[in-house]
Amino acid sequence: MTIKEIAQLAGVSISTVSKIVNGKDANINTETRNRVLKIVKEYNYTPYGTVKNTSDARTFILGVLLKSAVKTNRFINGAVSTAQNNGYSVLLYDSKDSPESELKNITSLCKNNVDGVIWEPVCNKSLEYERYFAENNIEVCRISAPAEPSSFFIDFSAMGYAATEFLLQYGHTKIACLTKHSSVRSAMVFEGFKKCLFDHSIPYSDSMRLSVETDDWCDGILSHTPTGIVSTHYASSLILMDHLSRRQFHVPQDLSLVSLRDDARENIAFPCISSIKIPYYEFGAFVCKRLIEKCEKKEGGSDSFQAEYILENTKSLDLPFSSHARKIIVVGSINIDITLNVDELPQPGRTVGTSKHSVIPGGKGANQAVGVARLGSEAVLIGKVGSDYDSILVYTCMEENHVDIQGLKRVPNEETGKAYIHVQNDGESMITLLSGANKKLCPDDITPYEKVFETAGYCLLQTEVPEEAVEAAARISKKYGVLNILKPAAMNRISPSLMALIDIFVPNRKEAELLCPEISDIEEKAEEFIRRGAKTVIITLGHSGCFVKSRDFTGYIPAAPFTPVDTTGAADAFIAALAVYLSAGHSIEKAAKIATYAAGFCVLRQGVIPSLIDKNSLETYIKRVESDIL
Repeated sequence: MTIKEIAQLAGVSISTVSKIVNGKDANINTETRNRVLKIVKEYNYTPYGTVKNTSDARTFILGVLLKSAVKTNRFINGAVSTAQNNGYSVLLYDSKDSPESELKNITSLCKNNVDGVIWEPVCNKSLEYERYFAENNIEVCRISAPAEPSSFFIDFSAMGYAATEFLLQYGHTKIACLTKHSSVRSAMVFEGFKKCLFDHSIPYSDSMRLSVETDDWCDGILSHTPTGIVSTHYASSLILMDHLSRRQFHVPQDLSLVSLRDDARENIAFPCISSIKIPYYEFGAFVCKRLIEKCEKKEGGSDSFQAEYILENTKSLDLPFSSHARKIIVVGSINIDITLNVDELPQPGRTVGTSKHSVIPGGKGANQAVGVARLGSEAVLIGKVGSDYDSILVYTCMEENHVDIQGLKRVPNEETGKAYIHVQNDGESMITLLSGANKKLCPDDITPYEKVFETAGYCLLQTEVPEEAVEAAARISKKYGVLNILKPAAMNRISPSLMALIDIFVPNRKEAELLCPEISDIEEKAEEFIRRGAKTVIITLGHSGCFVKSRDFTGYIPAAPFTPVDTTGAADAFIAALAVYLSAGHSIEKAAKIATYAAGFCVLRQGVIPSLIDKNSLETYIKRVESDIL
């Protein structure tokens, strides 16, 4: 094919073809230029040697110069396909993240007289290096440099926004972003994540940013804070899935997940992860088209790459965990536990000494709320603390353990309750209570939270706060079909009106003796409490386990085989676990068996709250020793 034949096919002069081929076509109209170029490319015409060696001669070759070509196969495919469809060949260069290799590649592209280059700069010398292209009349489209106005890039910020919005559509408000250190993509996705939270009036905190490079990133997830995750990298999502599966945590029942998906996973199917495919192919096609338009001096299209971010499946998306498991409300005492370790419990006329003590937030209400939260259910605590420094310790502790404290209020000019606990070497304990703000809890403190009861499954009650407040909570529970569990403490009589509202009554041996001294037998005591109004009775018997009397099961359940260090919180751990596993649909027998293991773990360490077991540790242990329970 000669230049004369090209001119004849295009219906123009040889001079016109020569000007267009050699880039000297400023005065030639667009229609003629496009017609000639179309014929030139169709017939693979190349100019004579004298023309070809001029810097302005067109070669219909494009260069693609990438930082690293390993992870960008689909981008390359999109660019090459578009180039070939427009009559261009492509030279591909990989700088391997090396500035030295990048400069060598730029020199090679210039020597090959390419018409244009798609360029992903390695270092901050891009402006300096770009002069090499300018000196050789090579058009350039820079990519993946968001800070540079002339660069084209995939808007990962918009992808982060879209991924976050998918979780919001499923009702998630406790959301986190799983990122990688020193990743430009992660930084952009994270910005979109924060913007979406802001636009939907969800407060941001630093705890919402997680990183696979740290050791503690999984802790919050295992306590259902957050309930949804946006992952910036698919590899990070796979690491997350592995961590969760080894802890018997399930996606999407326990956690919803949306991940960006890149080229490295293109040919591997992971239908269990809801993902948004990064549009590398479309981006490659877009940038190549824009480069060809620049080379051929056509009217430019869009200055930015736009894409629709579509969720490929919804397999790892579900409603928040709390929507499946109804809330557990705890109405009760909140104290500061001052624990003193002694060789023997104090006796009248004797002084005992101690060399070890601890000061930890506690109280039956606080203990049970933390116990519920540690076992993965949403706990709402209603109670009162003073206006002293101790109240700060309580608030901090509840927030750290993810307890909903909307019903926790300070009482002006009052001190937070105290529990002075003497713990003997064998774990037996003796407690002296200073009620403090606890005695100020009244029915008017319960009724403002009536809405909370609408979405609750159980209400845990104790008698270390005024009985009228306990009964008010029990009545609201009954109004909304919530089941009441009552732990009696520090009293020798419970009003018949309160007992009539109790679904599960859980005294220990000594409390049962105080409330029913006329009967000596444990089984008969349980029968008496049912006659007084309780629907189910569980009498805890320390190292002997417990006795359960209910409509569906009656019998003794042995204690878990643990050597006690401090028995103070065993009952609270038992009741918290009982409520959680009853909420999950277990029978009263199985829930009580699980609860004995929770109580057993609690007695192994000093202090109640530090000893309360988490769901995954508890279930892992039970599956190892008694697999038929779960």
